[in-house]
Amino acid sequence: MNILFIGDIFGNPGRNSIRIFLKELKDEYSVDVTIANAENSAGGKGITKDIANELYGEGIDFLTMGNHVWDQRSITSFIDEEARLIRPANYPIGAPGKGYGFIRIAGHKVGVLNLSGRVFLPPLDDPFSMSIRWINELAKETSIIIVDIHAEATSEKIALGWFLDGKVTAVLGTHTHVQTADARILPQGTAYITDVGMTGPRDSVLGVKKELIINRFLTQMPVKFEAASGPIQINAVVINVDESTGKALSITPIQKTTEGKA
Repeated sequence: MNILFIGDIFGNPGRNSIRIFLKELKDEYSVDVTIANAENSAGGKGITKDIANELYGEGIDFLTMGNHVWDQRSITSFIDEEARLIRPANYPIGAPGKGYGFIRIAGHKVGVLNLSGRVFLPPLDDPFSMSIRWINELAKETSIIIVDIHAEATSEKIALGWFLDGKVTAVLGTHTHVQTADARILPQGTAYITDVGMTGPRDSVLGVKKELIINRFLTQMPVKFEAASGPIQINAVVINVDESTGKALSITPIQKTTEGKA
């Protein structure tokens, strides 16, 4: 089985990138399942029901979120009923939505778990101990488990990768919007990358117009973030999985841009 995981989709440029590249990637890598982090898909902050439906319509099977999950208030009106959209599982009891779910494909189930880090981010419940609780639930139904760890600190993501090695199929970092060069299979068969990267405007500062961010650094004054224009990119990974064991056989980073594309 080949699982495609797409890095943080940022605003309209990111959604345009999905329209341009997704079918091509599915064909090139014989993709069976597509998962994407969509917490920035509505103008860089959160997601709406219409945008979620747009992404499903483009061929994404399942969406994960992160620290911007509540930025669009309307999400609370549909996240409880949307089985294909999850938020970090380590939000306290009582938060809307769920932190894990399943994709059913060709006689197999793929479990997906979303976690948020706590270093430089809101102090949610411990993602390490919480992960075991939810992995045990997922493992009752499948050995194929994909973990999206949405976190700021590389140390926290790397530590979680080692902590979960052999317990899940993949631990994939999101949030920092820059694809890292450390994709590998850990010793016990778990695919790992510290950050999958960003799907959105390439010539930007993490998706935002570069001049706005430069001015913020120069003046220390607040600015309204706007998505950058210009060439757009998709960052993703493809994980090849042994369906019988849930172990990852390979992880392949993907970087494509519209620059020079006909």
